[in-house]
Amino acid sequence: MLRRTSLGFGSLALGGLLGSKAWGAAPGPHFKPRVKHVIFCYMSGGVSHVDSFDPKPELKRRHGQPMPVPVRPTVFNENGNIMASPWEARPRGKSGLLISDLFPHLAELADDLAIVRSMTSKVNEHAQGNYCFHTGLPFMGHPSAGAWVSYGLGSANENLPGFVVLQSGGAIPPHGGVGLYSNGYLPAQHQASIIKADGTPALANIAPHESDALQRARLGFLRDVDARSTVASDPAVEAAIRNYETAYRMQTAVPELCDLGGESDATKKLYALDSPNAHTVSYGRQCLVARRLIERGVRFVELSCLNENIGAGNSPNPWDQHGKIKEGHGAMALQVDQPIAGLIRDLKARGLFDETLILFSGEFGRTPFSQGSDGRDHNPFGFSLWLAGGGIRGGTACGATDELGYFAVENVTTIYDLYATMLHLLGIDHERLTYRFGGRDFRLTDVSGKVLREILS
Repeated sequence: MLRRTSLGFGSLALGGLLGSKAWGAAPGPHFKPRVKHVIFCYMSGGVSHVDSFDPKPELKRRHGQPMPVPVRPTVFNENGNIMASPWEARPRGKSGLLISDLFPHLAELADDLAIVRSMTSKVNEHAQGNYCFHTGLPFMGHPSAGAWVSYGLGSANENLPGFVVLQSGGAIPPHGGVGLYSNGYLPAQHQASIIKADGTPALANIAPHESDALQRARLGFLRDVDARSTVASDPAVEAAIRNYETAYRMQTAVPELCDLGGESDATKKLYALDSPNAHTVSYGRQCLVARRLIERGVRFVELSCLNENIGAGNSPNPWDQHGKIKEGHGAMALQVDQPIAGLIRDLKARGLFDETLILFSGEFGRTPFSQGSDGRDHNPFGFSLWLAGGGIRGGTACGATDELGYFAVENVTTIYDLYATMLHLLGIDHERLTYRFGGRDFRLTDVSGKVLREILS
């Protein structure tokens, strides 16, 4: 059982208030974990599964024909006929997984990927879809998956938070805002810290504005006030003190984390940091910083895409191509394909692949028929995601959609199944990871969820 331990601000001792009784014990792990960390490559906006990891030859054969089944209402209801994919697909690797040319670098790693082709969502709109995928429920106020992992396993590094969201340049959060990364009703130390992987500074106010001695004196004063408070044992006060402490330590840890000067030229090239495309370089830095974070013990790292401003306009949904899907998806794949493939290769080379779970997904997929002449609308009825890393049986496909890729028809999967599987690999029984709030026990998987044993090694 992991236990939160008493830490200190250098010589500033907080043992009395931050001892094991105050912080208690992390709920897990419940059994031997297969992995220690999660890297979540979130593709906000909805990647088209029929153009990537669930190619459908039938779309090419029936291109231009009307759908043979009734079409459910979509976001814009500007629905056309069946549309062939602009990308060719072929069997990849020894496993023969069918993957399109949209992701050429990831296709080379097909034997490391477990593709879930029968994912579904309850919602068909970005904000609710993003909340549903991050928290299990399509509403604000619930903890993000990363917060649940941090809460369930405790901290493995006293200098960094357990849950980090990486962003690049002028990136903005997906629809729903920073609430997607919230701790909800869990203690506040489990909320995400947002770090700019290519920003200066990486965090606002990361450089101290006063001497170390003065800063310690101020923190000591806060310690004394909180210790004398009548609510000193209140979880919110405890969480605030913990956050003061972590912030103090991050002033040294974060600048060192984001300084890539010690990385070799070969490593930087692996992550496409030599690319002429600025967005590819930015995402490559996120992937490289993600590796550095898990090396330092961070439990959960989420990466963010930059909007290419093609098809979707200036929106927080960079994969949302209701028009010009060939240009928009092509630009987005160029941004993330080589960096993620580089991340997988680097984790393997460093012996970190088997202790890390990588998850790649958006909030839903896209329709097999066109929106207008060259786009696709949202499709929550059947879409794809993939996992790789420790405990995952690579070169496998779980579930299936129909011959056009419209509906999941085999081994229909939900977000609760995905998170039950993630927690299982982390050594946590998803039914036992609960938190009492508002008179009931909440959990990441709500009241359902099954482990996807078909993709486990």
